[in-house]
Formats: sequence, C-alpha cells, structure tokens
Amino acid sequence: MQTWRKLGIIFSPSNNYEWMISHAAVPFVATINGDTIKVFFSCRNAKNESSVGSIDFDINTLQVSNLSSKPILSKGAMGEFDDSGAMGCCAVNIGDVIRLYYIGWNLGVTVPFRNSIGIAESFDKGKTFSKPFQGPIIDRNKNDPYFVASNCVLFDEGVYKIWYLSCTEWFKSNDISMHKYHIKYAESVDGIDWDRKGTVAIDYVDSYEYAISVPRVIREEGIYKMWFSSRATKDVSNYRIRYAESMDGISWTRKDGEVNLDVTESSWDSEMICYPYIFDHKGKRYMLYNGNDYGKTGFGLAVLEYE
Repeated sequence: MQTWRKLGIIFSPSNNYEWMISHAAVPFVATINGDTIKVFFSCRNAKNESSVGSIDFDINTLQVSNLSSKPILSKGAMGEFDDSGAMGCCAVNIGDVIRLYYIGWNLGVTVPFRNSIGIAESFDKGKTFSKPFQGPIIDRNKNDPYFVASNCVLFDEGVYKIWYLSCTEWFKSNDISMHKYHIKYAESVDGIDWDRKGTVAIDYVDSYEYAISVPRVIREEGIYKMWFSSRATKDVSNYRIRYAESMDGISWTRKDGEVNLDVTESSWDSEMICYPYIFDHKGKRYMLYNGNDYGKTGFGLAVLEYE
C-alpha cells in the first residue's frame, strides 16, 4: 500500500493574465535546480483556450516564484491541429534540448472536440519553446479512429516508448456527448515517427469505467510502474488516481487499491483527485496532482510516506 501524505496546494490561477484566467491542469516537472522545482501546467483564457505556463516552487516551503508572464506554448494558427488550445503533457531531455509533448485541441461540430499530439522544443533550458513542424506527430488513424491525447514518453532500452490516451467511442448520455478512452502503447526510433499497432496498455476494468487518462510511467528495478487517472466506478463518478505494474511496459497488472490518496472534505480536492506526476528528490518520492474540476482549483503536492 502506497501511503501518500498531502503537503498542500501549490498554485491556483485566478485572472493572473488574459491567457491565464483559470486552471493549472496536468502539472509536470520540467527541471529541478537544488530545492527549486520548475513545473509546467496548462491554464485557460476567457474562451477556455488552453496555453502552457510555468512556475517555480521551493519543495521545503512550497513558496512559489517566477510565474511565467507569457505562455511558453500557446494555440496554433487557424486550421492547425492546435488552433483551439495547447496543453502540455510531459518533457523529455534530449541532450541540451527539452522536448515538450503536448495535446493540440480542435473544436468539433458533430462532437465537441478532437485532440492530437504535437511537440515543441526548447534550446534555452525551458524558457521558450518553438514547434519544429506545424502538424501533429500522432493523430487519429486506423488504430486510433477518434482522437489521441495525454501521454508519457520515456527513452528506454534504446527506443522511445509512449503511453497515450486513445478514444474508443463517442456516445450520447442524457443528450450530452460523452467519450470513452483508455491507454495505448507505441514505440519510436526518434520520438517523432511512431510505430502504432493498437496495443492496449490499460483497458477499462468494468462497464462503469469510461475515462482513463494522463499515464505517468517510471522504470524502477526492472519494473515499470504507472500512475494514472480514471473515472468512474459504481460508487464514485469523478476521477481518482490509480496504479499498475508491468515487467515489459506493455502488459500491465492494475493495482488500483494500492494508492492510499483520496479526496479531502471541504477542500480544493474535495470532489476529485487526478492527473498525477511522480518525481523523486533527495531520497523522497513526490506526487503533483490536480483537484476539483480538472485542475480549476490548481495543483498540490503529496509525499510518499511508506509502501
């Protein structure tokens, strides 16, 4: 059993800038400099268009500094795959370059939206990013017919490995368009062109579960470990954080009950906890995570006490 202790909320936007009206969704670590942790997150403007911002915080005091006054990545031009918003997922260091994998948003007609996966690169240690191409690197195809989105990329065993959200269905519920999505797996030689075979990594556990997202994978002592979000169960309609293990990164055993971290009554995370990011610092394991309304109340930090 992983017992996580909540350390508190780190940051929640509130009309900070025109491009940062609300939300600090899907936080993930960009760099660590001493005890200063730089975090990328995705916020929204008044039109609900997302951009990627950054902030530093001290891991001992949780004191925040260096909130970005401009987005490090924003939506693309009209008609591009990300013309309705850009949402960061993970950062991979490739020599002196930081490669940012992100979700591009398009608004839809028959369904509310369509997502694809793109990349941006930084040559100045994460201060600014530029897109090497206008199009996505992963889009819908014969194995991913609806959309692809949140992802985790590792360079492991000489190849790039990605675990990513893949939508499997749109349906109507009480006249509302709803989606189902789970986690698939693919590999790449360069981290740009991916060999997708439709391999499912994390599937729906039962008929109640319909949304599995934001996988976070590490490899430790030969074991792949994944934290992710899912909803729903028979008794809980909102997101909770789950866990799985694998020997090869492809076939996974879910161990959802091992994550001892739940909502806190009358708090910023009273309804849901979601979008985890795991990192280690000075012998301790930490988790960034979002609370209510998919990051509208910001993100917080928890520390692993024992397992």
